[in-house]
Amino acid sequence: MKKVYFLQTCDTCRRILKEVNIEGFEKQEIKANPVTVNQLEEMRKLTDSYKSLFNKRARLYKERDLKNKTITENDYKQFILEEYTFLKRPVFIVDDNIFIGNSKKVIEALKETIN
Repeated sequence: MKKVYFLQTCDTCRRILKEVNIEGFEKQEIKANPVTVNQLEEMRKLTDSYKSLFNKRARLYKERDLKNKTITENDYKQFILEEYTFLKRPVFIVDDNIFIGNSKKVIEALKETIN
């Protein structure tokens, strides 16, 4: 399976989608088509925690003062399901590999996997 979760209004997501060969990928724009419980659980199986899928740069993270609160794994899951901006983007799934976020290291590893 090849799939990418992204946000169309995110400049970084758009840049990465142009930079990476996404031919053959199923694309899901997370604002128009939010992540489902099953999709999030599928992502979680490929990584170590819901926390690794959580975007601490989201504006709501600061607005809700979440950095000063104790957040459980289940809380991370619920935040991502209720608000699309809490999913760290983009998320690429290639077979049994998951690539989360936009760091150079992650994008380089993704490129090596799909090329």
